[in-house]
Amino acid sequence: MNLDFELILFSLTLISGLVCLSNWLLHQVRKRTVFTQRNQFFLRLAEYARSFFPVFLAVLIIRSFIIEPFRIPSGSMIPTLLIGDFIVVNKFTYGIRLPVIKTKLIANNTPSRGDVVVFRFPLDPSIPFIKRILGLPGDEILYRDKKLFINGRAVTYSEKEVFLGKKSSRQYTGAEKLIETHGKGSHMILVRPDSVSAGGSFKVPEGQYFVLGDNRDNSRDSRFWGFVPEENLVGKAFMIWMNWDAGINVERIGKKIR
Repeated sequence: MNLDFELILFSLTLISGLVCLSNWLLHQVRKRTVFTQRNQFFLRLAEYARSFFPVFLAVLIIRSFIIEPFRIPSGSMIPTLLIGDFIVVNKFTYGIRLPVIKTKLIANNTPSRGDVVVFRFPLDPSIPFIKRILGLPGDEILYRDKKLFINGRAVTYSEKEVFLGKKSSRQYTGAEKLIETHGKGSHMILVRPDSVSAGGSFKVPEGQYFVLGDNRDNSRDSRFWGFVPEENLVGKAFMIWMNWDAGINVERIGKKIR
């Protein structure tokens, strides 16, 4: 079962806020009130609410409108992101949305080709996914023989080397690590020449995006389940703040995500 942490946090903030408000109203008349044991219980409850409400509210604001942490559980974004990376996502890059109901309040930037984004999985919005945007609205995407074509133009690949994985990424040792360049952007990808790779031709609808994992032969992405609607975008991943994979990997701390 996937718990909706944002809904839980919003509910705790709302409940504690209502208790604080009720206590303030009671405080206005308490000199004329004979307090019973039930009143005393409510006052004690209100003391807890006053203590926790500012914390809940601050966390809700930061998590909903500024940044949100996520943990990488799989290898679909290797070599950019490793299993066990803890990342930070910028929540206001693509606009500010209300928590829980996701209605956009303020529009901001639109996603660019090459952005690493966290989004709510279209087939189950309770699950967060992370992939790289490579197809923008209106684009024609072709992925064939482990090569990417955007609007009829092939992207370029360079600096081939063998990937050497450690710990949980050890299973991908021997794959080819390449630099994929499209327009002004470039990033690292991983492919296995001896494996079969999913492909196909795709026309990206308006208001939606085509996403791929950087570990091309080990990623369930738009090639399998389709496009990501704009309203499903959570934010842009921009930094790794820790990696825990059978111990802390200090070399990953503070690493920018490109």
